[in-house]
Amino acid sequence: MTWRPRRATSVETLDAGPAAALGALLDSGSPVPAAGDVLPPLWHWVALPRWPVSSVIGVDGHPRRGDFLPPIDLPRRMFAGGEVTFHGDLRVGTEVVRESEVVSVEEKSGRSGRLAIVTVVTRLVDTGRDDLLVEERQDLIYRDAAPAPTSFPDPEPASAIAPAGPALVAEDDGWRFVTDPTLLMRFSAATANPHRIHYDWPYATRVEGYPGLVVHGPLSTLVLAEALRLAHPDRVVRHLRHRNTAPLFCGDPAQVQVDRSNPDTAPDSVEVALRRPDGTALVGLTAELATLIPKGTNHE
Repeated sequence: MTWRPRRATSVETLDAGPAAALGALLDSGSPVPAAGDVLPPLWHWVALPRWPVSSVIGVDGHPRRGDFLPPIDLPRRMFAGGEVTFHGDLRVGTEVVRESEVVSVEEKSGRSGRLAIVTVVTRLVDTGRDDLLVEERQDLIYRDAAPAPTSFPDPEPASAIAPAGPALVAEDDGWRFVTDPTLLMRFSAATANPHRIHYDWPYATRVEGYPGLVVHGPLSTLVLAEALRLAHPDRVVRHLRHRNTAPLFCGDPAQVQVDRSNPDTAPDSVEVALRRPDGTALVGLTAELATLIPKGTNHE
């Protein structure tokens, strides 16, 4: 089969239901956006879910490749990061045109084996005003399978796994990001993500060779964006870059830190990082902020 990139276009509505589901999942104490409210940064990942039909699902839970995404034969798929520019406010209930296209496919080979980097660009346009609201780039990485495991980790007894509670727990120098299988299941459902590494323990450990369930890359990134919202409630994000450098596994400890960049060189830039307790970087996010204009302010 000869594959060529194509532009996928659809008309969709920024849905209040999934946004409410994410607000309940994060349980951070911040207001949950309702109809007409502005979505917090990156919440469009949840408010525009796209469920694949069952007949196209592949062995990993994702739709089989070769339609929109290229027919890459590498089994491991990872969310590697991207960049988002917010030209306007995304409001709950707004109808938008979503245009997505694969703009590059780069294959490499090195000591860790074969890999491919697929870059997808998406634009969201307000159908009522024809305004460009969002431009986004996402990078997906596909890798060779890990060596077949010779032994498999044993999960904790189900009765010993207590609900973790809110995903972000405030600490003196930031937040602690806590996860459990229920949190991962709820995020998979809210984002229409059927990838088995997030909920299927035998598949994650025995097929893809992970030590446990994998925390979603977009969930880790969204948690950083939520920490930024909590730290700077009077600011609005206009541009951000995010990068996932290492996986986080369900139940493993991780800390979130919000650091303002040098006020002399980048006064409106803030960096947020997710790290293991030993300092290993997992996810990083850099945001460019603007002052939030209160409702009812006269702009004239």
